[in-house]
Amino acid sequence: MHIFRHFFTITRHRHRVIAHCFKAGIGFQGLFHDLSKYSPYEFFRGAKYYLGTRSPNEKERQENGYSLAWMHHKGRNRHHFEYWVDIDPETKVYTPVKMPLRFVLEMFCDRVAASKIYQGKNYSDAHPLEYFQRGKINRSIHKETSDFLESLLRTLKEKGEKETFRYIRQYRKTHRDY
Repeated sequence: MHIFRHFFTITRHRHRVIAHCFKAGIGFQGLFHDLSKYSPYEFFRGAKYYLGTRSPNEKERQENGYSLAWMHHKGRNRHHFEYWVDIDPETKVYTPVKMPLRFVLEMFCDRVAASKIYQGKNYSDAHPLEYFQRGKINRSIHKETSDFLESLLRTLKEKGEKETFRYIRQYRKTHRDY
């Protein structure tokens, strides 16, 4: 098990997300980001399947056909679009729900931070968008949530981090969270 490596990776990631959340104007929310990763249920699975260059959930899923750590994590962290699936009252089918703005912004911060941690010195502002686009066909996410997140990731790629966070802070002034 890679207990210390895993601990340092998730802590570096969390600190990076917190910094991004402050840049986005949701700093207080960032302070609570991914605390469930330190719970024994997620932490020891993360240490056991630690990879260093990508999520340990991928290795757990590869070995077992599912990731118990991921299922625990997504059910407790509202910045993951997978959390926002509920039964449609009319169709009685599980359907993606539009995410509240503050959680979409935290998801953006999370994706950028994860790309920086896993890509290291190879990181570019294009990486988060590329990763998002690779999984798009298989993703079950509300269309408006997906489109807005993709527009933020595209702005990051085209205009850089400073301009993207400026845009986010401005956007928050004119758009309510629901």
